[in-house]
Parts: sequence; C-alpha cells; structure tokens
Amino acid sequence: MGGRDRGMTTVLGGRLDGLTTVHVDDELDTHDRLVVVGNGMAGARLVEEVLERGGDSFRITVFGDEPHGNYNRIMLSPVLAGEEHEDDIVLNSHEWYADNGVTLRAGTRVERIDTAAKQVHADDGTVTPYDHLVLATGSYSFIPPMKGVRDDAGELLPGVYGFRTIDETRAMLDAVGRCRRAVVMGGGLLGLEAARALQGHGLQVELVHAAPYLMNVQLDPEAGAILKRSVESLGIAVHLDVFATEVLGGDRVTGVGLADGRQLEADLLVVAAGVRPNSDLAVRSGLEVQRGIVVDDQLRTEDPDVYAIGECAQHRGEVYGLVAPAWEHAKVLADVLTGADPDAEYHGSRTATKLKVAGVDVAVMGVNTPERDEDEFLVISEPRRGVHLSVVIRDDVLVGATLLGDTRKVAFLTQAFDRGAPLPEERIRLLVDLSDGAEEVGVAEMPADSQVCNCNGVSKGDICGAVAGGCGSVGEVMDRTRAGKGCGSCKSLVKQIVEWAADGELTEDPAASWYVPGIPLPKPELVRAIREHELRSVSAVFALLAPDGKDDAKSKMGLTSLLRMIWGAEYAQENDAKFINDRVHGNIQRDGTFSVVPQMKGGVTTPAQLRRIADVAEKYEVPMVKVTGGQRIDLLGVRKEDLPAMWADLGMPSGYAYGKSFRTVKTCVGSDFCRFGLDDSTQLGIDLETRFQGIESPAKIKMAVVGCPRNCAEAYVKDVGVVAVGNGRWEVYVGGAAGASVRKGDLLATVDSPEAVTTLAGRFLQYYRENANWLERTYDFVPRIGLETIRAVLLEDSEGIVADLDAGLQRSVDAYTDPWGQDGKQPATPGQFRPALPLIPLPKVPVR
Repeated sequence: MGGRDRGMTTVLGGRLDGLTTVHVDDELDTHDRLVVVGNGMAGARLVEEVLERGGDSFRITVFGDEPHGNYNRIMLSPVLAGEEHEDDIVLNSHEWYADNGVTLRAGTRVERIDTAAKQVHADDGTVTPYDHLVLATGSYSFIPPMKGVRDDAGELLPGVYGFRTIDETRAMLDAVGRCRRAVVMGGGLLGLEAARALQGHGLQVELVHAAPYLMNVQLDPEAGAILKRSVESLGIAVHLDVFATEVLGGDRVTGVGLADGRQLEADLLVVAAGVRPNSDLAVRSGLEVQRGIVVDDQLRTEDPDVYAIGECAQHRGEVYGLVAPAWEHAKVLADVLTGADPDAEYHGSRTATKLKVAGVDVAVMGVNTPERDEDEFLVISEPRRGVHLSVVIRDDVLVGATLLGDTRKVAFLTQAFDRGAPLPEERIRLLVDLSDGAEEVGVAEMPADSQVCNCNGVSKGDICGAVAGGCGSVGEVMDRTRAGKGCGSCKSLVKQIVEWAADGELTEDPAASWYVPGIPLPKPELVRAIREHELRSVSAVFALLAPDGKDDAKSKMGLTSLLRMIWGAEYAQENDAKFINDRVHGNIQRDGTFSVVPQMKGGVTTPAQLRRIADVAEKYEVPMVKVTGGQRIDLLGVRKEDLPAMWADLGMPSGYAYGKSFRTVKTCVGSDFCRFGLDDSTQLGIDLETRFQGIESPAKIKMAVVGCPRNCAEAYVKDVGVVAVGNGRWEVYVGGAAGASVRKGDLLATVDSPEAVTTLAGRFLQYYRENANWLERTYDFVPRIGLETIRAVLLEDSEGIVADLDAGLQRSVDAYTDPWGQDGKQPATPGQFRPALPLIPLPKVPVR
C-alpha cells in the first residue's frame, strides 16, 4: 500500500528501531517520570498538552502496542477507500518524539503495573519506574462469539478482519484485489464507512446489522430508515434486525450464516460490531474497572498516581467512544500534572459530532437524550430527498439534534447546544432559513472556545491564535492546529475563520505554486529535475523528489500525465498511478457503469460502423445510446466486466472521451456539401484528430473546425478552434470555453494552409502541456500567460523553443497506441475488469 522497505516492518510515520530513546542518568535526573501507556490519539494528545505547558519538567516515556508513530484513526476509512495515503494520516512520527525529548517504546506491550513499587512491566522484560502513570489504552474491536470465526490457534480465520488499526487496514487493502464479495458486520459509523470503501474497490458488499435501523446509537428510527435507503441506493445490500451466527469456510472465510437461516456468500468479512474499552491491564493491576477504568473528576483512578483518559476511562458512569471527550481529558489532566491548574476538573462532555457517513452528511448532538413529557420536538423528514432533521428542546434550551442529509444549520445549532443560547420563538427557524436569516451566526459572533474541528479538538480561539502567531495562510493554520485534518467536514468553516482573523492579510500557501501537492516544486523545476535524473516512473519521482521519499496519492495522476508528456514511449507505466477511467479506458458513471465512445474522426462515420455499433449495443443490452455534443455516439451503462469483449466486438479505436487528454475535433459539413462552405473543414478536422489522438495533457482538450464564420461547430468556444475565412486561409483561436465557464477564444493567428493549422495547433498544444498547471484548462491558461506572450513564443520563436515544441509533440505522437486494441485484451491487474457492484437501474430510451 505504498509502503517501502524500511527493514523488517513497514513503519507509519517514521523509522522503526523499537525504541526512540533519550538517554539520561537516572540517578542524576530529578525530573518526575511520566509514563503513558497507549500511543493512540488520547495518549499522544496528552503528551502534546503537557509539552505545551512546559513539560520539560518531566521525563516522558510512551508505550504503544503498534510499531508506528501516532496516527489519526478517524481517517482509516479514507485510507481503506484509497482517498488518502496512510502517510497522510500521521499525527506524530517517530522523529517527533525524539525531537521533543520523549522516549517512545513502539511495538512494546505493557503486561502489568506494580502500583506498590510504581513500576511498569513490559512484554520485552523491561521494567520502567514512574512517578505519574497515565493509562490511555483506548478500545479494541469487539468480535462476537460466532461459530468458526477463529481457527484452532485462536486467531481470526483468514479473510476475517477487524477495522481498528492501520495494520488491519493494510491487510484489507492487500486482500481486496483477490476478493469479489464482502460482508460487513455492523451498521454503525465504522461499518458503513468500511462497506462504502470496499465497494469502491469493486467488491459486491452486503451489510448485516443486529439493530432494527442503521446507526441506532446516534440516530432515531426515522433517520436510520432514510439512511438505509441512501446506502442501498449506492448498491450496498442492507440486512437489519438479524445476527450473524456463523462464519463459513475451512481454511478461509467463504460466507456468513445468519440467525434466520440465510447464508451470505463472502470471501472477505469485516467485523465492525462495536468496540470495548481496553481495560485488561487495569484489571490485572488491581485497579477498579466497571464498564471502563473508573476515574474521578481529575481523571485519577483509585491509585492517586495512576490516571486514565480516552475511550478506556469511565467517568461518572459514562464511557465515551468519540475523540472530542479524549481531547478534553487530555487538557484537564495536563493542567493537573503540570500544575498549570492543579484544581482543574472534568465534568463530562456534551457530545456533538459532524461527519460524513457513506457520502451522507450527518450531525448529531446530545446522543440518546432521554425524553420527558414536557419536551418540545421539531421534525422535518423528506425521505425522497434523503433528509431528516430533528431537534429536542427542554426548558427553552436545545438538548438534542439530528441532521441527516442537510447540515447547513449545524453551526447555529452547535452553538445553541453547547451554550444553551436563547432559541427563536418560531422553532421552525432552528431548521429552516426564513427571509431575514436573523438566527444565522457568523464567524465574528462565534465565541473563542467554540469547537470548530471535532476530530482534532480545535476551537475558533486556536485558529485565531495560529493566525496571530504568524500563520499567514489557511494551509499553514491547518498544519499548525490540525483543524480540517480529520474528516474534512469543517474545512470551509476553518477557511472563513482564518480569513476573518487575518483581516484580509492572508498570504498564498507555499504549496500553491507546486505542480502536484506531494512534490514541493513548481512545474518548471519539477520538469528539469525529472529530465536531469531521468525519472521515468511515478515511484521514481517520489523516491527522489518527495519529502522523505513518501508517495502521495493525490499527486500520482498529475505526475503520470507529466511523465508521459516528457518521455513518450519511454515512460514506465504503473497502473496504480492512473485514474479509474484511464485504467479501464472508459468514463465511469454515477452508478458504477461506464460509457464507451468509439472514435469517429471529425464526427464522420460509415454505415458499417453504425451497424456494428447497433449490434454491440443490442448484444450487451446497453441501456442508452446517445449522440454526444462532440458529434460522437456514446454507449452508456456498460458494465465493467463487459468492456474488453465490447472493444473486441466493436473493432474501433477509442474516442478518448474519458481522460485528461486530447478528446475530439468537432466539424461542420464544410465546402463539399454546404453552399456556404469556404473550405474543407471535415478533412482538416479528421487530420487534426489523427495527429493528436490520445495525447495526454494537464486537462482535457477539445477542438473544432468550421468551414465558414457561421460557426456551426462552435469553433470560437473550443480550446483550439479553426475557422475557414476564404482563399485557403484559416483563423486559429485558442482558450475558448462553452461549459461552466463561457469564453470566446483569442485569435492566435491567420494561416494559409491546413498544414500550417496542424503545425500551429500542435505547437500551442505542446506549449500548454509543458507550462500549464495540473487540471488548468486553456481558458485559464491563455489569460494567465497572456496572448501576446503566446504569439511571440509560437509565431516569432522569441524563446528559441519552437523546434523543441515540435520534437516534444512528435515524441507523444510516436508513442500513441490504441488502448482498446492493446491494453484491453489483457488486464493490467487481476481486478482491472472485475465485475462491478449491484447497479442502480438506468432509464431506457423512450419508445413511442
């Protein structure tokens, strides 16, 4: 999963030597010894809070079961989905501990605590003394006692996974390429995210939940039912109110047996049936444990020198499974330990969470609020829209709220919930915007301690403090505070607060000039480095030019395009560095099917081609056949597994309607048939499409050629538009657009032959490929560079690069291969054309 060999173990967030140590003479060092057992989000956050309060008065040792640095468990779902790379979720690397004088015992399990001797005994035989001990052991995945779930050695049956750690996530990512069907146990947040992530890898997914409705801990039955419909609309089968009782299979899982007698086929089972506080160490050490490790208002156990925080702690009868209470624990305990506020106390958390579940926005406040007769309820439910909104009001105070599918009111409701702020007399204003919008709260009115980022416990005051402390851009603030680095749902609010706090004095993020986010170089410097070091693959670029040699998933596609532009046929292809469209040579649709667009140069076809397309459409039961705006025939709703056979039956080249590349040349009839035609636009369009077919570029390229200024093929609003003006002369326009942005192209030059059009268009295309930013369309590129500059470069050779532009384009032309005639015959990876998910029925073409 992108990890490189750093010894025997792949390490997340830094090196692994088992022990990151600062050596001191124990007899001479009189600093208090603070030992933290647990290197998860709670334990590491406590260390940060202690250091911020002048923690140099402690010698800090941290034990962690996992061999990694600290990482954000909230982001494991995006890692499983392939939306984030595991390196991107690191919070504190091994180097961070060493830099801050903290001894990290990574991959070392604490077996027991001798509270009388004040010593920690680890599984490697070492004994570590302490003055203050903090248990931050978190939770573990609950595996129900199903028949067959474990092998004879007591290990999970191969193919069965929990979903709690990065190692479990890696194992699932390694397995998905060999699996077709998955069952996920658990319809809570983690189960739904796991199901959606596995679906994205091409698996058919079924979800089993023991409760009558999804996310039953957070939602009410009505909201859970609406969420079920939303999940099922994605193609995930949902089985409610039923237990999984048996795991089928001998050597590895082959299915799951349900209590009602049904059996679900599966070669991968993910158990996300909840978590349990990890309190075994406390039990073995003689500390009081009920649901969790019992603590008082200063997070202290019955032993005055032993504390517990996070998911393992039970405070006033409550055990919290959310990260925000752990942040509050860490702050209070850091105040107590450092003496910053020795009387600090924790009195419980008012839980409010905003997140995205399987693509659906959800916000919940006051989970499981007990109802009273005098409570007021306001509910707006729109099942067809996937929206369910409800609030609970008690004594004129908001005590609970659920927002599903529409979270626009979450900022106002969160403040009302957190602070007991006065509510509008017209309760409907809590959920619906009325004309005056008087109840809306802007960032200026938000109190400084209002929590903005639930995932990382960042308040408005933290963000403003970062701006006051010198952070001059949104990116710098996010890096310093971690706001927006969790689920990402708060990013827009973070940006608003930063802009307000900076009062118009924001600076541009340094990364804004980088061509791709994972390589800290502008495009010209990146190209020079690639050529100088002859880097012909994406992995080679990362190894040499990325910070610490780390891969960056968000940079791979841009680097692929750039390398293919630079090296042509010498580019070393790596399939995981492509978009899904480029991997299967089709344009993915919203329901998981693909569209197939055969090449028709210049929009010209033959009766034989039309007959072949019709036969293929009938054979593969294509739901819709449509003429595109680019004068091509589009076969829509094709299943992934049918693509290779369809290509073979069509016997036509790809029309490249799916990539960041040259697409099509639209043409009018021209002089052969049209009585207004001044020249042969059809033939010139065919010649241009033949020349530039399949060439990658920073963004898609569309062209058009018209035989007269009447502009029947809309040449004036294309990336490159060509207009016949009579007497063998052609006008060449660049930088036009007719999509979400509308812009008439700029006249680059008037030339006197079709050959000159092809040459000039090619030079512009290559100049754009070499100098545009990733995903920058020509309608932005041309104004940014300036028309006069482009004219000087291409027409006057002001920079002496015209010959190089011609040669660079020719390399790409020479490297062209038809993917339908070559790559389509043998999948690049085992799962390239694996059958897709259960699909949403598509509309048929109306028959009258």
